[in-house]
Amino acid sequence: MNIPPVSIAAVKDALIEQFADPVLRRRASMLWGTRGVGKSSIVRQVAAHFDVPLIDLRLTTIEPVDIRGAIFADERQAKTVWFPPEFLPEAGSPDGILFLDELTAADQRLQISAYSLILDRRVGNYRLPDGWQIVVAGNAAFHGAVSHDMGTALADRMFHFNVQSVIDAFLAYALANDLAPEVMAYLKVRPDKLDDTASQLANDHLVGASPRGWEDVSSVLKSDLLSEAGKRVFVQGRIGAPNAAEFFGVLREIQAGTDVLALLDAEPGEATAALLPTSLDGLYGMLYALVAMATDAPRMARALAILDQLPDVQSDAPLPIREVQTLGMELLFQRALERGLEGAVLASPAYRRYSEARAAA
Repeated sequence: MNIPPVSIAAVKDALIEQFADPVLRRRASMLWGTRGVGKSSIVRQVAAHFDVPLIDLRLTTIEPVDIRGAIFADERQAKTVWFPPEFLPEAGSPDGILFLDELTAADQRLQISAYSLILDRRVGNYRLPDGWQIVVAGNAAFHGAVSHDMGTALADRMFHFNVQSVIDAFLAYALANDLAPEVMAYLKVRPDKLDDTASQLANDHLVGASPRGWEDVSSVLKSDLLSEAGKRVFVQGRIGAPNAAEFFGVLREIQAGTDVLALLDAEPGEATAALLPTSLDGLYGMLYALVAMATDAPRMARALAILDQLPDVQSDAPLPIREVQTLGMELLFQRALERGLEGAVLASPAYRRYSEARAAA
């Protein structure tokens, strides 16, 4: 694909700016990307950003007549006429977004109707209102999905975005949506496991890891109704046995590295230092668990104090202590802003020392 890869966060920002421009809004945008990368999610987020209606059409689940409409005989005019479908916006309706998902996988007869809507913003006698933006999504053949070629005439009528998984964007999404800390810690130290589509296709595997898959793994880990054996079965069935085996291996290291609840309850100083993890996996596991548990002012202050003591870690292996400390402080401050706990952060001696050290550096 002769367009550069961009992160899902960058595409979201671009779509927001496009919708804000009435002229650019009239040109459709095409999101190319592998499954589970978040294409449909950001379209929903853009609609929510402007508080406008979103019409989401999965083209693999509808028939050509569903877009073109039904034909009826008008006896008064002695003609056949087309009645557009009710889900398409009418003239005078509020501005919004029409999302045509899975375009490249749709039946080619259906694509003809969709192409007319994208190319001319009309199909049959129906015309899309000027205030509506069309966003299209699909997979290319090299993404390992069912994909029909797109003609140059259609491609020339759209902006194209080559959406790829970026670990930082996913971790930001994971934090905002309270995904399991274990998933975030694992992917922080193994970012290559966020999306293994290339390996999946090379080995002819049916199941592999994807951003959407890791979100499902988080739901499995957070379930109170599944046994440990059941969780392992579900994770294997979602991201594949090799990925699951490595994940659970790291998970054991994370869980053995530190008891976060005990750490939160420990006295500052030697008692805290004795509980600090001594491995990279344990360090990131502790970090994301602290961020997840910092839900009130006392725990926020205590989490900051724990991070302040990270230089006390005693480990035979070199660890990125300062990097983890900086990341943790920034994530805790971000969480504080989201929950109205910034006062607890600003009052924290640990955060003041961190800020002064950064300013001096």
